[in-house]
Amino acid sequence: MIPNLSHQENIKQDYFAFLTALSATNYSGEIEKSYASRLAVATDNSVYQCLPQAVIFPRSTQDIVEICKLAQADQFSNIRFSPRGGGTGTNGQSLSNDLVLDLSRFMNQIIELNETEGWVRVQTGVVKDQLNEFLRPFGLFFSPDLSTSNRATIGGMVSCDASGQGSLVYGKTSDHVLALTSVLVDGHVLESAPLKGDALVEQSARQDTIGAIYRQVIETCSTKQQQIEQGFPKLNRFLTGYDLKHVYDAETGGVDLTRILCGAEGSLAFITEAKLHVQKIPTYRTLFNIKYDSFQSALQNAPFLVQANALSVETIDSKVLNLAKQDIVWHSVSQLITDVPNKIVDGLNVVEFVEEDAESQTQKVNDLIIKLDKLIANEEAGVIAYQICDDLDDINKIYGMRKKAVGLLGKTAGSAKPIPFVEDTCVPPENLAAYIIEFRQLLDDHNLHYGMFGHVDAGVLHVRPALDMCDPEQEKIMRTISDKVVALTSKYKGLMWGEHGKGFRSEYSPEFFGEELYVELRKIKAVFDPQNRVNPGKICTPIDSNELLVSVDAVKRGTFDRQIPIKVRTSFKETVDCNGNGLCFNYDTKSPMCPSVKVTRDRRHSPKGRAGLMREWLRQLANNDIDVLQLEEDLYAGKNASIFRKFVNTLAKRKGEYDFSHEVMEAMQGCLACKACTSQCPIQVDVPTFRARFMHIYHDRYLRPLKDYFVAYVEQYAPVMGKAPQFFNFFMGMKLTAALTEKFVGMVDIPLLSSPSLTASLKIQDVLEFDLAKLQALTDAERKEYVLIVQDPFTTYYDADVVRDVVLTIKKLGYKPVILPFKANGKPQHIKGFLDKFAKTAKDSAQFLNQMATLNIPMVGTDPAMVLCYRDEYKKALGENRGEFHVHLFQEWLLTRLSSDKTPLTGKQYFLLGHCTEVTAEPASGGDWAKIFNHFGAEFINVAVGCCGMAGTYGHDVTHLADSKAIYSLSWEAEIAKRERSQCLATGYSCRSQVKRIEGHTLKHPVQALLEIL
Repeated sequence: MIPNLSHQENIKQDYFAFLTALSATNYSGEIEKSYASRLAVATDNSVYQCLPQAVIFPRSTQDIVEICKLAQADQFSNIRFSPRGGGTGTNGQSLSNDLVLDLSRFMNQIIELNETEGWVRVQTGVVKDQLNEFLRPFGLFFSPDLSTSNRATIGGMVSCDASGQGSLVYGKTSDHVLALTSVLVDGHVLESAPLKGDALVEQSARQDTIGAIYRQVIETCSTKQQQIEQGFPKLNRFLTGYDLKHVYDAETGGVDLTRILCGAEGSLAFITEAKLHVQKIPTYRTLFNIKYDSFQSALQNAPFLVQANALSVETIDSKVLNLAKQDIVWHSVSQLITDVPNKIVDGLNVVEFVEEDAESQTQKVNDLIIKLDKLIANEEAGVIAYQICDDLDDINKIYGMRKKAVGLLGKTAGSAKPIPFVEDTCVPPENLAAYIIEFRQLLDDHNLHYGMFGHVDAGVLHVRPALDMCDPEQEKIMRTISDKVVALTSKYKGLMWGEHGKGFRSEYSPEFFGEELYVELRKIKAVFDPQNRVNPGKICTPIDSNELLVSVDAVKRGTFDRQIPIKVRTSFKETVDCNGNGLCFNYDTKSPMCPSVKVTRDRRHSPKGRAGLMREWLRQLANNDIDVLQLEEDLYAGKNASIFRKFVNTLAKRKGEYDFSHEVMEAMQGCLACKACTSQCPIQVDVPTFRARFMHIYHDRYLRPLKDYFVAYVEQYAPVMGKAPQFFNFFMGMKLTAALTEKFVGMVDIPLLSSPSLTASLKIQDVLEFDLAKLQALTDAERKEYVLIVQDPFTTYYDADVVRDVVLTIKKLGYKPVILPFKANGKPQHIKGFLDKFAKTAKDSAQFLNQMATLNIPMVGTDPAMVLCYRDEYKKALGENRGEFHVHLFQEWLLTRLSSDKTPLTGKQYFLLGHCTEVTAEPASGGDWAKIFNHFGAEFINVAVGCCGMAGTYGHDVTHLADSKAIYSLSWEAEIAKRERSQCLATGYSCRSQVKRIEGHTLKHPVQALLEIL
């Protein structure tokens, strides 16, 4: 809506010149200069926000060499860089106002595996879970296990020396790095690995940057050995920032520069490849969920559990547990972490044992059982109860909940949200309980709420005090708490940063290292990066530099968000509340969230990216005195812009007039509206809802494309066309029609109408016609025999066989089906942002369905996306005016009506490929189908898949065709190829349409398979 500066004016001229010059070199990667692309990497999982000049996506080590060599030219001496991987940092490690080098988009290849020697070589843009998925068939894994493993890159893990769960046994990332390939800012390629003897002499004798680095490291470590030994804390977790303690071996005189680079937070060089140690996956795993009467009891009992030779002890407090119970993740673990009758569980210790030897594992597990039983019997240590899991899937589900804890804290009610800034303090485990008492008192003294969880076996606790960062006064409290926690951790011989790195907390570095060792760090920075050009201000500055370190007081996201009026922030809560945890970047192709970012690897096309763009758009509106809520109200009242004005604005847009809302629109159009983010995201960032609101307002200014009307009005024209399907199919099936539709409407592969129509196919089936008076005259007993079928435009007019088979199945089960008159649902209007029209459609449909609800006869819908629209979009659009009607999914209705008599096994087997909207909004759905099929003697297996790529009409849009098919190839293609297609089932109309288009085969709806069984 708001014109902004041109791209060139918006980027500093020297940076623009550098990027122009880079394009003329042999650099083969991508360069993004748009405001939206820069905003997408302006935040991470911290509270900070820094807008870079541009984002560079190199494809190879050589590309980075080209960048660095060009930067040596005198005219580019002021150009600075910050490397970025997954962008999951909690302290702004990769945030920069300069150039961001993002290695995650292209440099994500696994290069070589040596099973015999136990190592793998990868590019550093590889995601941790991606690596372990590759290693799993070989019985191997890369052991450091962090909570963000499904989106954190190896480069980020190296740069922050990540550790995570199980670090007492498995150690940190640096313990598994065998060699690194890095590019120095002067363009030299540094191959680092442990060196000694002649090889080390040769490297240190070089008369270049690499030789200077070796000489400085040897000098520092050999002359300051005593200070290093005495000054560095004796902790399992280690402070990031040039690991002087492990880089030099005093006995052999050996040097391992990988130890300098691990934990350097990208402040020394660009790490492009890593050779990593991998190990055998444990044969036996057992996990205990131990429940306590208080969080303090759980903390104090942790050393006892560590002494039991556990791999790990993870603690979770009641706040996180209760938030998990409100999240979709609880569906998977509710039976594994059950409540204790007449007891309140206020703390949980998750304890895992692993072994290669069955007898050793059994011994350790039995020993702990005996000790826990004794504690419970004697009511000691606050232990209430425990549960044991030794099924790998169950263990992974519990860790999945634990990994989601960080994001879940952001879902707390109110404007104050738990935020990261003191969340990874580390003290010796024996000091932890006493330390936490003082820590909690500090927070209580400031009346702050907080959630806690962590790796108590290593003395690391994640604490996130709740602050409203839109309030400048509360922002000041963040500084106060930071300073006091630094003093507190020093008192208990610990660290401010035990796991998540320094980033904007780098200003505390001198206090922890001491002045003497800090000077040595600055010397090392100086030989790597003398002009302070690589992630400047992080960890330390070069010895001759007068520049300051970055500070806790740096510009924060709240600085921008507070410019949005409170009433607007409240109205767009799911947008503003996004805390950047980045779960939407999940590498797993079988995860339903978020298909667009999976296939594009473009951060703009993610819930986090879209939420960030939306926040900036709202800020720009506010700063230009535009009341977005009043604008919406006017649109609902019919006070929209004239067609002439929209035409003029659209012409201006085509001529290149810059308007930031075009960039927002581009990101919104890439959304499939699958709604997975509304439940999978721990904050429940609801992109389809704010996307529809944005599109509604955007098209008050600019003309809509014809395809928007083609989609939005399908519920109006389909019933008309459905009266003569053969006639319309004749024309729709012509190549000329398809070509004209693609060129002028922008839609492809338009499905044909069902022929015969639903009405025609049911004429011979003796189905009762809808007669309201007769239904109202039924007795209560008679109504129990009836089922009302709610029509939707897609199955009724384009997939009528499914609706027919729903009718026949209901009859076969002994009930009397009645098809309700067709009423538009409105979801197509909502998807395209016709919100004023959707509100009217929803109101009309809700009135009818509420009238039907008074009959006290169950209503059943066929397509899950349409049924779930009644539950979500209707509630948001109509509020209390929605009424209390309920439309069941077929399996929800049938599950409550199964008799106790089960059918013997028939040997039939079916596989359900779930609809992404359904499996995320109603996670019990697949299990419900399994119970039904098992009842009738068939085996039913839910197949884990992501989005099919069709998502209603997304896959028919010519601009999305390639992405739609690419999304299908991520998971659906392989899963269908594994199985006999006649055994594969899909509940979603869009899913069946996509399979038919690509595979040439139509999958059955589960009801159709059930009818065959019956």
